[in-house]
Amino acid sequence: MTDVVHEISATRRVSGTRVLAAGEARTVTISRTYDTTLENLWEACTEPERIRRWFVPVTLDGDRYAIEGNASGTIQQCDPPQGFAATWEFGGEVSWIEVRLTPAERGTRFELEHIAHVDDQRWAQFGPGAVGVGWDLMVLGLSLHLSGTMMASRMEWPASAEGREFSTLSSAAWRDASIAAGTDPGAARAAAVRTTAFYTGS
Repeated sequence: MTDVVHEISATRRVSGTRVLAAGEARTVTISRTYDTTLENLWEACTEPERIRRWFVPVTLDGDRYAIEGNASGTIQQCDPPQGFAATWEFGGEVSWIEVRLTPAERGTRFELEHIAHVDDQRWAQFGPGAVGVGWDLMVLGLSLHLSGTMMASRMEWPASAEGREFSTLSSAAWRDASIAAGTDPGAARAAAVRTTAFYTGS
């Protein structure tokens, strides 16, 4: 079994904004410190054979990557073993991700920032949890991989009772991050309800 409460509490979440050349963008940042070396975490996040053990298959073709059944994009910057930046192309839209790895007191800190020009109506409907819950699931998979533990089924687990509990707690955590960023509490709670329903099928 996975201790979902521990996994949720071990992760930090921040919702914010960032100014790009094309204007203001929304940001969703997730971070966690893992009890491992910088080099090992870098390999776990960048080597296709390692990635498929805790995430899903990823293929590389030059500077292009493709995540099976999900997003694709272009690697725009790579600075091993400190991090990389890439486009995130999904559903006909382009956003950006930045991954940063830094030594920490008890291991190595992983931080992923997702940056997007988000339609205000969509943001009001779902808030940061729309992508944040998915990133939480990814961070969980990485955590289990680094600890030598694996889910019974990475594809089926999110729909299990344990997986639904995890997504519900993740959605609530992103609600709190949204409120901390200045979102009206009522609006943030309503967006979290819709996000939870999306991820849990309720």
